Amino acid sequence: MTTIKQKIVPHLWFDKEAKEAAEFYTSIFKNSRITRTTTLHNVPSGTVDVVTFEFFGQEFMAISAGPLFKFNESLSFMVKCDTQEEIDFYWQRLTSEGGQEVECGWLKDKYGLSWQIVPAVMDEMMQSQDPARLTRVTQAFLKMKKFDIAALQRAYDGK
Repeated sequence: MTTIKQKIVPHLWFDKEAKEAAEFYTSIFKNSRITRTTTLHNVPSGTVDVVTFEFFGQEFMAISAGPLFKFNESLSFMVKCDTQEEIDFYWQRLTSEGGQEVECGWLKDKYGLSWQIVPAVMDEMMQSQDPARLTRVTQAFLKMKKFDIAALQRAYDGK
């Protein structure tokens, strides 16, 4: 009997790039690996690859099943970062090779998948009961593409 490791598994639909995307993502995130690749023949989309991979203990699946569906901004993956160096690393890697910087800490990678690269300290900032602090932080991040922790902290502190 199979043991369920994780109840909810994000499943990503790619045109032809599932294996390539899994290799790209596992090259960026620590503690990551491709755990299985299966090729299915004679399905409605033709021959498809199904790739199971994980990073940070989170399992994902990807399928190469044709151009029927595209990613959009209604779904994104948030990466919480402890340092500016970590933000810079993920930002640079995920926007490389044709990725796109968006605003407010958002980006699209070269496959069109949306990511939010955010400082972990922002959770605390956004829970402030001080409306002036919230306004300052919000006004600061609305002007940013890649988040700058020091600038957000200055806005939070009113400096």
